[in-house]
Amino acid sequence: MVTVDVALHRQRAEQVLPRPRLVVGGKELSDTSGGRYEHIDPATGLVQAEIPLAGPGEVDQAVAAARGAFEVWGAMRPAERGRLLNRFARLIRDHIPDFAAICPLENGVCVGGWAENVGTHVAEWTEYYAGWADKIEGMVGAAYSPHENVEYTLAEPYGVIGHIITWNSPALSLAMKIPPSLAAGNTVVIKPAESTPFSALLFADLAREAGIPDGVINVVTGLGDAGSALVTHPGVDKISFTGGPATARRIMADAALSLKPVVFELGGKSANLLFADTDLDTVVPYCAAFAMSNTGQGCALPTRLLVERRIYDEVVARVTGVVAHLPVGDPLDPTTYIGPLISAAARDRVQGVIDKAVEDGAGRLVFGGERIDADGYFVAPTVFADVDNRSDLAQREIFGPVLALTPFDTEDEAVALANDTAYGLSAYVQSRDIARVNRLVPRLKAGTVYVNPGPNPITSPATPFGGVGLSGFGREGGRAGLEEFIHVKGVGVGRV
Repeated sequence: MVTVDVALHRQRAEQVLPRPRLVVGGKELSDTSGGRYEHIDPATGLVQAEIPLAGPGEVDQAVAAARGAFEVWGAMRPAERGRLLNRFARLIRDHIPDFAAICPLENGVCVGGWAENVGTHVAEWTEYYAGWADKIEGMVGAAYSPHENVEYTLAEPYGVIGHIITWNSPALSLAMKIPPSLAAGNTVVIKPAESTPFSALLFADLAREAGIPDGVINVVTGLGDAGSALVTHPGVDKISFTGGPATARRIMADAALSLKPVVFELGGKSANLLFADTDLDTVVPYCAAFAMSNTGQGCALPTRLLVERRIYDEVVARVTGVVAHLPVGDPLDPTTYIGPLISAAARDRVQGVIDKAVEDGAGRLVFGGERIDADGYFVAPTVFADVDNRSDLAQREIFGPVLALTPFDTEDEAVALANDTAYGLSAYVQSRDIARVNRLVPRLKAGTVYVNPGPNPITSPATPFGGVGLSGFGREGGRAGLEEFIHVKGVGVGRV
């Protein structure tokens, strides 16, 4: 048996953890007006760093820097922007191990699971949108009278985009938002969560090393007042936010004051429809483990498993067996699959949901359910069977390692159960019957439908990702993700 030296992994991770600071117009700010935030290592519960926080003053400086840089970046030849973004992507590839090392300390993501692929995904998204930089086109329209005038369109950047980044996978959130913004010619002000500033700082450092001009990327870690200052700032032309519906409502209300456009990715309660014609040996381990990845802290994870009744009991037993053998522990141990939750508050909230589900009889607890006695913020991976689809267990986004199983008898019932939620981010179908798949995909209320096991589906840069309902609106990924950061200007030219 190979012995894992977790202390050595921790030492290496601490060495590459970026120094806490703000980045504004290429300058590094540590004496800030927003106060300080104690960053806690989720695996140990110990203070790891003091984070300087931006207040409205620093946000104002960052927006001014971004507006100044837009005069250079927005006017740059698109091929040159693409060249710089490709250089940026190569540097990210050189630092893939650093992104992986940062994740466990930043938010408890396991180095042997989600974290090991993060840097690769950041590089892939940056490469993808670097290729778009010189392919943004307008069009010539059919004029009312072609002998008298010409009509065409220009695809232009907005200007300054404010990006409010999620904490559960900050590096991936950066990759999904920033490269398309830059490829389109915009400059950005990034507000990471106060609990997860490090990925954004590494990202900004590599961008500067790649030759991207100062002020094109600014990082202002802060609390709600910094976010509100960014949203309401007259120098910000659009807001992109990933997070929860409650915060999105506040952002939308603030943006409404100036009718500022927004794009929201707001999480989900994704259903996974499992039919009896599948290969259970392959499908069940995928369904069970994927729902628990990143300790359940993923917006599109398939946390509701709807199972055809004739295989339901077998699937419950198999899922329980898989989850029971998922290693729980220090996220810096490469053998760990389930790490800590992001904070003590998250741990207590998830445990409270589990306890209430047991008390209310919302489902039958078949595995886990208890808080793990450890220094960090751990909750045992938990499986409920026979879950009432109207219960909080099935309707709320728990954001923890909790999987809810419910049986169904017919396709119609499966679709009704899947769609019976206010969310609509993703849905999953496990079936080898292609006719059934083709029937179901149009009927599922979700921004994306994933069919049968495969690699993490959320991270393909060519596939648009986003939701409907409480899961938000707008798209990240593909051409649709690029077009979120472009506005189209119509031009009509008369003949003299």
